[in-house]
Amino acid sequence: MMRRLALLVPFAALALAGCGLHPLYSGGGSGVVAGGLTQIEVGPIEGKSGWLMTNALRDRLHAQATPRYRLEIKLDDQITGLGVNRDNSISRERRTLRARYQLVDLSNGSVLLDATAGSDAGIDAVNSEYATIAAEDTALERLSQIVANQIVARVATYVQRTAPEPR
Repeated sequence: MMRRLALLVPFAALALAGCGLHPLYSGGGSGVVAGGLTQIEVGPIEGKSGWLMTNALRDRLHAQATPRYRLEIKLDDQITGLGVNRDNSISRERRTLRARYQLVDLSNGSVLLDATAGSDAGIDAVNSEYATIAAEDTALERLSQIVANQIVARVATYVQRTAPEPR
């Protein structure tokens, strides 16, 4: 059995090599994708969720002083009550953060990428109002990180797909 497996491994590796998959961040910090991400600035985003999203994106993009692109983002942050106790108080909430974002070319104002990202988190609403608010804030912080990761991954894929072929 082990010999058969040992014989199949080289063939499997050869088959995967020809599938056309390439590492997104090949070249590390000096690669095409990493260089492309540094050319993106984050436009202003309103509210507390906007402040958190802006910081999360800036941490990931490392924008230069003279950007070529801008990410314009509109956020929709909702808290919905799900569980109801016998006294009609809410026992469970869902916080949803959705982002509609556009990658804009600053040289001509054209929209290069128009997409959405989002995530949600469950929150236990407890008797302490302070604890519930703290849980809602923690959920928003976590959701901002998750949605920022989704946006950067999608933009990185776009950068890789549109990068000129190396010569």
